[in-house]
Order: sequence, then structure tokens, then C-alpha cells
Amino acid sequence: MDAAGYPHMQGSGSAAASSCRAADYSAAWDAAQQQKRQRCQGGSSNDQVGSSTENKSPEASGAELKFDYGKDEEEDYYFEDDDDGCYDDDNDGSDYELDPTDYNQLLADKFDHLDLPPGVEATVPWLQKVERDVPGKFKSMSEIEEEIAKKYNFFKQFDTVEDFSDHHYAKNSVGKARKDWAKRIQHEWSLLEKDLPALIYVRVSENRMDLLRAVMIGPQGTPYHDGLFFFDAQFPASYPAVPPVVYYHSGGLRLNPNLYACGKVCLSLLGTWQGSSCEKWNSAQSTMLQVLISIQALVLNEKPYFNEPGYERYANSAEGVRAALDYNDTTFQYSCRTMLYSLRRPPQHFEDLVGGHFRERGRAILAACKHYLEGHEVGSKVPEDEDKKESQDGEGSSSSNVALTQQNKPALRGSRCPSFKTNMEVLFEELLMEFNVKGADTAKFRAQKLKNQQVAA
Repeated sequence: MDAAGYPHMQGSGSAAASSCRAADYSAAWDAAQQQKRQRCQGGSSNDQVGSSTENKSPEASGAELKFDYGKDEEEDYYFEDDDDGCYDDDNDGSDYELDPTDYNQLLADKFDHLDLPPGVEATVPWLQKVERDVPGKFKSMSEIEEEIAKKYNFFKQFDTVEDFSDHHYAKNSVGKARKDWAKRIQHEWSLLEKDLPALIYVRVSENRMDLLRAVMIGPQGTPYHDGLFFFDAQFPASYPAVPPVVYYHSGGLRLNPNLYACGKVCLSLLGTWQGSSCEKWNSAQSTMLQVLISIQALVLNEKPYFNEPGYERYANSAEGVRAALDYNDTTFQYSCRTMLYSLRRPPQHFEDLVGGHFRERGRAILAACKHYLEGHEVGSKVPEDEDKKESQDGEGSSSSNVALTQQNKPALRGSRCPSFKTNMEVLFEELLMEFNVKGADTAKFRAQKLKNQQVAA
């Protein structure tokens, strides 16, 4: 019996080696189990399998690749043998010596269809080579900012897209429309592409001609300045006999008497509010372009408080003026919250516009927040940053600029709701974080925040 517990076979050295490999597995297993029991009982060292620390042969080193599945599992058929074992006795080269290259290839074949998660460090050469060949998966901050700016600069005012899966009216089918309906919609597209005013962007669907999405950038001098306001529209099957239906993405906030928290757009042109005959929809003359311009000019204005029916009579009274200022305070807070909604979940097909717009206007919005926190009216002109003035005008003019700014500094408004300051401080911090992620120039505000924290500490 050899060192592994197998019975020796008669014949030449090569024949013995061949017969050893072809021995009856049942008898071999009984012998192996007997050998195992002998080892556990402290049998003589002559009956034990050679230790890997003592046997320096390639076969012995290859035995380290054996997997142990537990005490009660069968041992692997690959045994470590002494130099006198049957695998070492034959010199015919028929025994396979496990080569590291072949082993790596074997692993490669097994892992061909396995998706390794990013960041897993490979521990075998063939995987290490793949890892070295894979380029970096993460872009630098400058590359991300450059990409955002490039997409924003090339964002078209009007364009067609394939679908609107997140459109408010995506599940509402218009049914089978007439041929003249499609022709009229194409005419609407032509008008929008040619005559869209600044600060309005539109996307229409090639597969759903009845759907349209528009975004408006809030005009300067209003509590809506620099905000993004999204509208979904649908052309009914009977269009233009009836006006389009329009939904405002409010986020549950009512920041205008004409824009309800439920998304309703209250406008005479849309038939959602009473009005004179000239203000109502005219199938021969009214267009979707007219609807968008009306929302921009009549709804997103300087004093939306007076859009409420009957309130215009108080426009010249002290009470009306004070109420309008308070309404603007609330409106700007809601506008800031709408900015956060757009940043965190931009509507489909407008992701590039959202990212680029707030990257470009983030600093101005934060400056306006600070300006209003100092007690100035919402919508009032925000003085240009002194640090930018100095860099533009050159050295030696900073003192005159400061004096000029102090002289033209607008007067502070009277008392306002105490919650305005508290709410705006929270919104400022959230906006600062989001704008910073988008690559906006927030260095001045981050430095001031750090300074305040150090003083407080």
C-alpha cells in the first residue's frame, strides 16, 4: 500500500502508474477512509499524506488549490504525495502538472458571464490584467462642469423628441384625429420654432403629436426671477375648435393666483376663467404660442397679488401695497422650493437645461437670497458683487465702487413676517448645496459660511 492508502499494483513503473489511476474507486475509498482514521488516531507518520511544507514539488504546491467543503464532505481526489508516491514514480509524462497559466484560463472560462461589481479588486493575474486595461470610470469635477456647460449652450429653444413617458397627459389618448388636426399641429410647431420669445423652451413629441412641454424662466424684477416653471399641454382631438389643456407642475405649491397647487392654469384664453370675448379662445386666430406668451406676461409678473379677481382695486392703497409685498415674500420662497424640485428631479428632456441654467445663475440666486435677508424687497435689483466689480474694473477703483454702491443702495422695506428669515436661511443652505453640485460659482458663499462657523465655535 502506498503513502496515499492505495494498494500497489504489479508491473512495470509506467504500468503501475497507469493502473493506479484506473484503480477501483470503491476499494480506494475504503482504504482512504481507513488512512484518515489512522491519522486522527495518531497513526505513524509513514502512513500520512506528505505535508505541503515538507514536499516542495510542483504537485505539492498545486494541492493548495483544493477546496474544503467541511468535515463530513468527501475529500478531494487530488492528494499530496511523498516522493515515493505513484504520481512521482512514473516518468512517462502522462500525469498532468497543474500550470498557473492553465489555472488562470480555467477561472477565466468560468467567469466569462459573471458581472463583477465596480471596485472589486481582482486577485488572479487574468483579472488583474483586465482591471489595468479598463479606463477610469469617474470623471473629474472640471470635466463634469464642462460637459454640463456644453449641453446647456447647445440646448435648443424648440425641438422634437421621441416620447414623453412622464408627461402629465401621457396616458390620455386623443383617439383617432382628423387629417386637418395633424396639419394644424404642424402649423403650431412651425410658429413655436420661429417666434418663441426669450426665456421659453418647448419640446414636442414625434410619436405623440398631441403632447407638448414648455418651461419658462422667471423674468427679472419679479418674485419669479431665475426660477424654472414647467407646463404640460395636450391638443384635444377637436383642436382648434377648443383650446389646449394645460397643466402646471406645481409641486403642491400655489405661487400665483392663476397657478393652482393642483396644477390648474386659470386663464381666460384656456377657458378656465371667465373673460371678455377678445380674451377667450378663437379657433381661427388663437395659438399655443399665444397661450405661452400670456402665461409669461400676465401670470409671472411683478405683483402677482393683484391677479386675484377684485384685488386690483387696492393696488394704490397702503394696505394693498403691504399685502402685495408679503405675497411676493411667500412667492419667492415657493419659487426657491420649485428650484429644488427641478434640480433633484428634472422633467424629461430638460435635464441639460436645468443643470446648465442653475450652474450659470446659481451665484445670482444666492446673492438675491442674501439681499432679501438683509431686508430688501423681493424682486428689487441686487447690487453687483463687489469682488466681481474689482476684477472687472481693475485695482484702485474698489473704494469708489463701494461708495457708489452705498449711495445707490435701495431702502429697506418695513416689517415682514418673522418666518421669512427663518425659511430663507434654510432654503439658502439647500440651494447652496445643490448649486455647488452643479458647478455654480459658490466659493464666496462657502467661504462666508466657513467663517461664520469658525466665529460661532
